[in-house]
Amino acid sequence: MDHLEPRIFLRPIGSPLTIGLSGLCIASLVQSGFDLRWISVSQATQVGLILLAGPLILQLVACVFSYLARDGAAGAATGVLATSWGAMGLVHIVSAPGSRSGALGLLLLSAGATLTLSALAVASAKPLPAVVFMLAATRFYISGIYELGAGGAWRDAAGLVGLVVLGLATYCVLAFELEGQPGSAVLPTFRRGGGDLARGDGAATQVNGVAHEPGVRQTT
Repeated sequence: MDHLEPRIFLRPIGSPLTIGLSGLCIASLVQSGFDLRWISVSQATQVGLILLAGPLILQLVACVFSYLARDGAAGAATGVLATSWGAMGLVHIVSAPGSRSGALGLLLLSAGATLTLSALAVASAKPLPAVVFMLAATRFYISGIYELGAGGAWRDAAGLVGLVVLGLATYCVLAFELEGQPGSAVLPTFRRGGGDLARGDGAATQVNGVAHEPGVRQTT
């Protein structure tokens, strides 16, 4: 029997996480600015419109392409983020400025729990984005508790955690974008796992030369 040479087929798409995390950067800064009262409470409607026009769309795109790239954990995480920011934006628009919503609080708590599970799954291959998702989940927990009636310190805490999320998400976007340009990591991304095994003559062998290339992993 002739020896079967391993072949590699790459999907012609970039990493969906960069656009999803870009949306998270926008949402985190705008909502944190609102939580910390850097902007007036009277601008709640504008904040809501921004969350709908930017983060919702960017993270929905990331969700779709993550599933197309067979990365269900990242797809779930960005999908939960998209719908959560969308719901928060709509509540800002239809509610009186400065008011709270128990319904939004319950949604944020459930979104935080779901995002935590996705972060744990993402951590097996991409620990850096997993940390970002976990912190975003923490921010949702804190915001949810505030919406359910806790003191104003919880709102401020949510805003501060959101700024930390902003910083780490910005680093992730830069690191992953630089990684894709020269073909090697410029900033540490802490990826784990090698390339998939190629099968030939009934045996599995590691594909030489691509095991540690950016984007060549068991998940994208």
